[in-house]
Amino acid sequence: MSDDEQSKELKKASFAAGCFWGVEEAFRCLNGVASTKVGYMGGDFKNPTYEDVCTGETGHAETVEVVYDPSLISYNELLAVFWNNHDPTTTDRQGPDIGSQYRSVIFYHDEQQKQLATESKDKVQKRFDRDIVTQIILATTFYMAEDYHQQYLAKRGRKTCGFF
Repeated sequence: MSDDEQSKELKKASFAAGCFWGVEEAFRCLNGVASTKVGYMGGDFKNPTYEDVCTGETGHAETVEVVYDPSLISYNELLAVFWNNHDPTTTDRQGPDIGSQYRSVIFYHDEQQKQLATESKDKVQKRFDRDIVTQIILATTFYMAEDYHQQYLAKRGRKTCGFF
């Protein structure tokens, strides 16, 4: 395989860190990120809508799926963005958003991601006085959110939701 072919092998990473609007924006413009989508992962309810997830009864978290080129950005760099863009010590809450859909989760897609996520969590814990509550769990089916949620902040000319 040539270097050009190898650099074209994109990988997927999935993160939940509160409201997916701001999380998506944190990843969307990074060099090496090919695309982002917001949606729902981690629950047992098939084809959930935003309204379903907001009930807190589906088990899903608001999640950002990041497709990236590992020759341009590493998974560890994505993990750093994840840790730096939310408070991983709050259970089911980010800013004013409260509920299990706002929990902190790293959904890993392979054993290497699981290992790197676990190592980064242990390293980042040293920055906090409280325990990190971020879950590290195997990625399950990703259900894409409704169109109006995709690139929500970018469509409104905003970079953040204003909480961090």
